[in-house]
Amino acid sequence: QVQLVESGGGLVQPGGSLRLSCVVSGRTLDSTGIGWFRQAPGKGREGVGCITTGDGSRYYADAVKDRFSISRDTSKNTAYLHMTNLNPEDPGVYYCAGITPGYVCWGYEYQHWGQGIQVTVSN
Repeated sequence: QVQLVESGGGLVQPGGSLRLSCVVSGRTLDSTGIGWFRQAPGKGREGVGCITTGDGSRYYADAVKDRFSISRDTSKNTAYLHMTNLNPEDPGVYYCAGITPGYVCWGYEYQHWGQGIQVTVSN
């Protein structure tokens, strides 16, 4: 069974930074693309960014471009979402998800989802 487990969420001040981790089991990261999504209260789920298999291309939503970045550590089978300069637009529940075959990742259906983790931005 494929499982994804997020960690690293919590409360951070505006302008601060946070790193979310996503530990993947049941698949290797070289055979699946990883996407990050978020959902604010009363809002729909939106894509944050993703990374493909193959050439490892990365894609980001305009709202987070140049502030967030995605990376992976294949030795730990873990993907990361690095968030900097957090602002009041960014709070919500963040999810990581897996897509196969993963040669594309932006705008495609994901088969496996983590449980989500809360990110709060406040003084």
